[in-house]
Amino acid sequence: MSRVAYRIPSITASISFLLIAASAGVAQTIHGLPREGRGGDTKVNTRVGRPAAGKQEYTRYCAGCHGDHGDGVGENAQWIEPRPRDFTQAVFKCRSTLSGSLPTDQDLINTVRRGIVNSNMPQWRPLPDQMQADLVAYIKTFSPRWATEKAGTPVEIPPETPVTTESILAGRAMFQKFECWKCHGTAGRGDGPSASSLTDSKDQPIHPYDFTTGTRFKCGTTNADLYRIFMTGLDGTPMASFADNIKGDQGWDLVHYLRTLQPIRTPESILWKSWLATHASELKPIGPESGGR
Repeated sequence: MSRVAYRIPSITASISFLLIAASAGVAQTIHGLPREGRGGDTKVNTRVGRPAAGKQEYTRYCAGCHGDHGDGVGENAQWIEPRPRDFTQAVFKCRSTLSGSLPTDQDLINTVRRGIVNSNMPQWRPLPDQMQADLVAYIKTFSPRWATEKAGTPVEIPPETPVTTESILAGRAMFQKFECWKCHGTAGRGDGPSASSLTDSKDQPIHPYDFTTGTRFKCGTTNADLYRIFMTGLDGTPMASFADNIKGDQGWDLVHYLRTLQPIRTPESILWKSWLATHASELKPIGPESGGR
């Protein structure tokens, strides 16, 4: 029996498991998230991973896309866009650590659990904690970096500031100042003038996040998750770290503005729409011709 034939039943069973596990929360959630898009803290996994045990589960669940050697060229990879992660490089988008450093084990487990939005990487929340830890331990065998480097120290996220009109306006000004619109577009649709030419660290085309269609971010669901992305960047992509540019409460201002772009009901969007009803004429358009507020 070919490997493809072997894996298809496993994938089908896993998808069924995911659907059953999610069905109980349909009334309270949208796509597995709270209706306000806030999400909850990810449960910490304290299990010690076993690489030998993880190899079997990796072959069953992961190798079809990521490849037997973790190089991102599994038999399904040719049909997938964006391409599967190449674990041999040990470069990961979703981390709590500074740009260029290795992620923590919990970072990798979080990715396994929640998947990667706008990609073919699904959520694997139903997998037992020990299996998740085993998978991560085996994934770390693909790159020599794990043998010579330690994971970075997680960045500190300050307490969130209140959601106010002033905070949203300050965030909007930062969106203009740091030229976020060049990739994400003036309305956050991922259609900025640079969007069509962006590539990742392996010269593969990559698309900026479209805030207007998503209820999840690339690396999480909460405001703290979005703040963290500003600080860590998404390694292997054009999304750099802004840790040297955004300080303290400024990050929350940008978070609050970006929340107004999403197609879900959030405290930020409610407040922003109310303010726009009487003040929209005071705003200058975002983009190359903007001259201020």
